[in-house]
Amino acid sequence: MTKIIFMGTPAFSAPILRMLVEEGYEVISVVTQPDRPVGRKKVMTATPVKEEALRLGLPIYQPEKLKNKDELQHVLDMGADLIVTAAFGQILPSELLEAPNLGAVNVHASLLPAYRGGAPIHQSIIDGQDETGVTIMYMVDRLDAGDIISQVTVPIEEQDHTGSMFEKLSIAGRDLLKSTLPSIIEGTNKRIPQDEQLVTYARNISREQERIDWSQSVTAIYNQVRGLHPWPVAYTSFNDATMKIWWTEKTSSSAKGQAGEVVELTEDAILVQTGDGVLAITELQPAGKKRMTAKDYLKGPKIQVGDLFE
Repeated sequence: MTKIIFMGTPAFSAPILRMLVEEGYEVISVVTQPDRPVGRKKVMTATPVKEEALRLGLPIYQPEKLKNKDELQHVLDMGADLIVTAAFGQILPSELLEAPNLGAVNVHASLLPAYRGGAPIHQSIIDGQDETGVTIMYMVDRLDAGDIISQVTVPIEEQDHTGSMFEKLSIAGRDLLKSTLPSIIEGTNKRIPQDEQLVTYARNISREQERIDWSQSVTAIYNQVRGLHPWPVAYTSFNDATMKIWWTEKTSSSAKGQAGEVVELTEDAILVQTGDGVLAITELQPAGKKRMTAKDYLKGPKIQVGDLFE
């Protein structure tokens, strides 16, 4: 039987691991990131993939860095026939990619060669794409540049955000890998080289990308907010303090003001002027406070028409 090492970290990867076990594949080890401190209390927390592996009773290995010779050798000594990765979060050394006789394949959440990198779901939504997808690809010693084995397209709906698309693409990736794996193991799968002229990148989200520029269009800001929801969350500045903007809605308001100006307050929204129209803030989080609806925020005398977000 084919010996598989599965490498993954976030919730996106857990259904893919579960499928491998349910389909009867021999998963000899699950490699995931080390437990990390989470929250204000810095509670050491296991990755979602580790939690799934524990439920499935699988061996777990948590290397700090696979570039470390001892940690790399430990994985090499497992003697896998195939490595399957899904959002693992570390670059695999070429020695590891070349070791399994069936190679190493990755479940990548974009339609490669578009959106190579660590934040393809975020970036596709921020860019206003109406579809994305999943690619099963061979891994090589270049970022997401290996040959394509199979792909599936998934629509991005108007109200979708990064969280909802993570769930949709996780299931799509699970199902695509399920249908593709037999051909990989049998050696009958396709290998389609990526067209380098069509390559785009989706680097990890920077703090600068999280800040709202109110001179941008309604659509651009709306897409930015949903592309950063529910993490890392877009933000703006109000009264010299950071305010996170969790959700917005497009409006048909004809109110006018300068970019970032509060032009109207309703019972459940703060209407703000953008570069080409008015956007309604419906969920927010003031500095030092919990996430709340605009309706709850507006119960106090905290904001008025004419105030400015920067």
